[in-house]
This record gives sequence, C-alpha cells and structure tokens, in this order.
Amino acid sequence: MINTFEEEMKKLIRTWLKEDVGSGDHSSIAVIPVSKKASAEFLMKEDGVIAGLSWAKEIMLLCDQNATVTFFYNDGDFVPKYTAIGRIDASARAILKAERLMLNCIQRMSGIATQTKKLVDLIAHTPAQLLDTRKTTPGIRVLEKEAVRLGGGRNHRFGLYDMIMLKDNHIDYAGGLKEAVNKASAYRKRKGLKVEIEVEVRNLDELNEAIALKDVNRIMLDNFTPKEIKACIKRIPSHFEVEASGGITESNIVEYAESGVHFISLGSLTHHIKSLDISLKASIR
Repeated sequence: MINTFEEEMKKLIRTWLKEDVGSGDHSSIAVIPVSKKASAEFLMKEDGVIAGLSWAKEIMLLCDQNATVTFFYNDGDFVPKYTAIGRIDASARAILKAERLMLNCIQRMSGIATQTKKLVDLIAHTPAQLLDTRKTTPGIRVLEKEAVRLGGGRNHRFGLYDMIMLKDNHIDYAGGLKEAVNKASAYRKRKGLKVEIEVEVRNLDELNEAIALKDVNRIMLDNFTPKEIKACIKRIPSHFEVEASGGITESNIVEYAESGVHFISLGSLTHHIKSLDISLKASIR
C-alpha cells in the first residue's frame, strides 16, 4: 500500500522529533509547568516567498493535537519583512518543543522558494522553464522540491525511477551514447515502462548521435555556452526537448533562457541556498 503525502509527511516529522527530543526536552520540562498555555507569533525578518507553512502546522499539531495554528498568508505568497506570518495558541512546552523544527522547515523552504522565484522572474519573458535537480539534502528532498514548485519552478525528476536519464558516466560505462540509448530503449520496452529518455551530450559528435536516435525524448546540452547552444538549436529537430545545464548562474541565466532551450536545470536551487530569516516570538499574556 502506497502512503499518501500526508502520511509521508507525518512519518518524516516523527523521525525529526525523535532525533531532536531524544529522552526529553529537559530545558522546558525543568522550567515550564505542564499546564501552562501560551501563544507565539512567526515574524518575517526579511522579504521573501514564504514556504513550509503546511509542514510547520503539522509539526505543531503532532506536538499538541489541541493547538490552534493560524497563518495569515499561504505557501507561495510574497511576504515583506517585519510582517507577522501567523500565530500559535498551544501548550507552552509543545510550542518550545516544535519551535526549531518548524523554523528549520519554513526558513529553508522559504529560502529555496525565494531564490527560485527570483530566477523565474528573470527569465519570464522567454519560454524556458526552470528545473531543479537531484542535488538535494538526503531525507528532505520532498521539502526542497516542494519549495521549488512554490517558487514557480518545476521539478525535473524526483528520483532515479521516474525518468531514464543517461549522463556522462552512464554513456561511458555503456560503451557510448548510441549503445546506451539502444540498451535503455530495449529495457524500457521489456519492462513496460512509461518513462522518457533524456541524454546528456558533451560535444557536437554526441549531439549528432543523439539527433539520429528516434527513442530520445530530451537532449541536455551540458556545459555549452549560450552562443554554442544557439548554434545547436538550429541543428536539433523540433520534436526534441532541449535542456541546458552546467555553469548557469544568476548572472548568465537570461542569456541561456534566450538561447532557445525549453528547460534550464539548476542544482544550486536546492544545494546552494541561503535560508530566510524568520523567528518565532512568545506572546506574553
């Protein structure tokens, strides 16, 4: 039986709580009465796209099922700094228990969503779509890829199972690009898989090989310059999807988007990111 997204979310959160709480939150137990009720507010301390609110709410409810969690914005909204994002009313011990996990999720996901939105806006005048990669943090890929979507980007593939993607090492181990694609095509047919085949090409010779193969769906131009990609686009038949990857940064992404590619993939969306500054402050009553 396949778990639902909500079940997977709760499973992850329980693992995080076990890691964080261990034998007990001795700081809170030592100084806060078990009956103490409290309130707290989330505060945005810099501009950005908010993400991870659904995760924060689930964390809080697993720590106190009677908690009331109210957010004033939705995931994916732009929120200016010094703005209250939401409020919690719950057991004081439970708020303190959930605090760091909630902030870790919101801060990291908001950082990813904010940077993704910034880059998506830069290339919005072109047909190119921004993709993430598998360069994610083990164990929290689902959060990071959700954050990319909330920022306006698209998920490339979630794992090794939802696309046949033949990169440089696959091609070298298989004995060449043509050999790799033919083997992949035969495997896909044998297994009855409904997945696309993408190939990474490193030079014009490999590009010519890829173009000649009918079972290739997408061609990734790896570490090509925008000028080189423009020349390649003229040679690639229109039924192929074309993706640019490697060496792409905020400073040159517009050039790549304007080169005519359908997709731009950036590992830095998830592996080289700055978390947003967000805090949770107690409301004294």
